[in-house]
Amino acid sequence: MCLMQEEVPRQEVFLSHDFTKNSMMSGSSPFKMRLVHLDLKGAPPRVCYLSEIFPLFRALGANGLLIEYEDMFPYEGHLRLLRAKHAYSPSEIKEILHLATLNELEVIPLVQTFGHMEFVLKHEALAHLREVALFPNTLNPHKAESLALVGAMIDQVMALHPGARWLHIGCDEVYYLGEGEDSRQWLQQEPNTRAELCLSYMEAVASHVQAQHPTTTPLVWDDMLRDIPEDQLSASRVPQLVEPVLWDYGADLDVHSKALLMEKYRKSGFSWLWAASAFKGATGASQALTPIEHHLRNHVQWLQVAGSVPADTLQGIVLTGWQRYDHFSVLCELLPVGIPSLAVCLQVLLHGDFAENVKARVENFLGTSSLEATDFRSERAGSFPGSDILNLITQVSLHLCSSVDALLERDRYVTGWFSPYHRRRKFIHPVMIQHIQPQALSLLARWSVLVGELEAALQRVFYPDAVEEWLEENVRPSLRRLQALLQDLGEAAGARPDSGQDP
Repeated sequence: MCLMQEEVPRQEVFLSHDFTKNSMMSGSSPFKMRLVHLDLKGAPPRVCYLSEIFPLFRALGANGLLIEYEDMFPYEGHLRLLRAKHAYSPSEIKEILHLATLNELEVIPLVQTFGHMEFVLKHEALAHLREVALFPNTLNPHKAESLALVGAMIDQVMALHPGARWLHIGCDEVYYLGEGEDSRQWLQQEPNTRAELCLSYMEAVASHVQAQHPTTTPLVWDDMLRDIPEDQLSASRVPQLVEPVLWDYGADLDVHSKALLMEKYRKSGFSWLWAASAFKGATGASQALTPIEHHLRNHVQWLQVAGSVPADTLQGIVLTGWQRYDHFSVLCELLPVGIPSLAVCLQVLLHGDFAENVKARVENFLGTSSLEATDFRSERAGSFPGSDILNLITQVSLHLCSSVDALLERDRYVTGWFSPYHRRRKFIHPVMIQHIQPQALSLLARWSVLVGELEAALQRVFYPDAVEEWLEENVRPSLRRLQALLQDLGEAAGARPDSGQDP
């Protein structure tokens, strides 16, 4: 259960709101399936927060979830070492699936099986399965143990997702493929190529899914397939086994090129294709606030792509919400921060544009009178679950660092009478303490109160390690700079005036 829920009356009021009164599913969207991507490799939400946000997903137009568990899945047996400290329990996975069913959200699990295997290959016990010994990104496709490993991962995930119609097996950004020693030897034999190596491994993984879970169709990210010639794709079994997910998160994606790529895939034998856009997590590895305009344009472009291909081409669209660029990177925008962008993107997919009436619907769903980023600093941030986090993070992101910079780097008393040179020597004109210290104390006190509120709000939605990480990355460096200034002031004030120090 969530911590201290009784202290968040604004969220309780939101929960009592009947989203379905304002929800109108559009039959005109070119995307039959509209999946919200939950990237759990960073800041995974507590289940209680998912129970609050799933009704909003559905009301906004989503009808499915792509859940990328990574190390949050409760792997058992020899795979238990893959679990994160706060991994969901099997009962929590079942609760998530139950909540999804209640909100008519079809769940597609995602298991990385080729690239982005850092959460697996970082472990010493599995490091021998790396394609390149130094890097944990990519699995060695030549070892039988590699296929046995991902097969076991798939089977454990599918055991908790009985009846799943699709399973996403990843296969994106398979960096360094072909550079391992086994691959180098294999590639020296004619007519072996890197493309053939990629296709044969995809086929092996997909064949495992087909054999063990015959009613489930594998999905793959399409980037490793893009440059493979049509005839080579056609000659493989991959088009009969998987459905590719074409991803592009740019605000200026090339509509014509994307349509041509879809045509190539269809001619190669793929029966159905998927699109993948982004509602957050695609504009910078350390991005804290979501640039809604960028993601709005991305979805408008995808609508143009959908309108330029035959109607029976696209199965659906995944609205990705990346939480880390990879297992080792910092956190980007937290899920509550990205909710207004998600709302805009889903409604655009339903209604075909972002006219004033659609904008008004989004504002109504979110309980806000404005979608401007600067307005998220106040109570106008909205009344949706997590809107308090959006409000506080907006204030921190827009003003914390800049307010500390203004004092330490642009205040005339600090720069003129307590420079780094003065601070190292604990030397200051006594009257300057009266100018600097009150400002620093006031600024530190003001931010400490707000950060305390933010930490409490984050703890209600996320696990302690995610809260600690976000604060350490985005808050504490600035607070430490203030604290260090005050400490240096205190030491300079205590220095003997007749010590003979010179500036």
